[in-house]
Amino acid sequence: MTVRTLAVTLAGRTVTVRTAGGVFSPDAVDKGTAVLLKYAPTPPRTGRFLDLGCGWGPMALTLALRSPDADVRAVDVNQRALDLVRHNAAALGLDRVHAVEPEQVPPGEQYDLIWSNPPIRIGKAALHALLAHWVPRLRPGGTALLVVQKNLGGDSLQRWLTGALGEDFTVERAATDKGFRLLRVQCAD
Repeated sequence: MTVRTLAVTLAGRTVTVRTAGGVFSPDAVDKGTAVLLKYAPTPPRTGRFLDLGCGWGPMALTLALRSPDADVRAVDVNQRALDLVRHNAAALGLDRVHAVEPEQVPPGEQYDLIWSNPPIRIGKAALHALLAHWVPRLRPGGTALLVVQKNLGGDSLQRWLTGALGEDFTVERAATDKGFRLLRVQCAD
């Protein structure tokens, strides 16, 4: 694995992280993630948060930097990505970031906040199965923010989420920027 060192701005400060080939967006914070980070409201100081499809960790690290008393679960199927998140969190002193494979998450674990730039290119059926598994893990009153390219199905995903999640969830477009849709899913109290 060829590891790269990268200076990025997360939570309003410049930090140095490690990335590597074979991990999503190894050369920068990708445009979709940047849109989510730009428009996401400040997370609560405490709670249990999920970065779904964490890559090298820009969302998980931002959550932990902004909410140092929160527990942040960074989930990915790519072991290289998880190793990078672990290293980056440790280098920044963020001991409440836990990078794990999906199977390592306890069944029924719920979240106050979910942030994701979901892997659209895995195909519609796999994407729907992924989101149908994780988004309903929001606690009552919890929020998920999902960023999706408009031309890769952002609008159709919003419609699907509205129908698939049921009446306990509201789905709305929170922002549009640079060809991306930021979708907000809210679980009823």
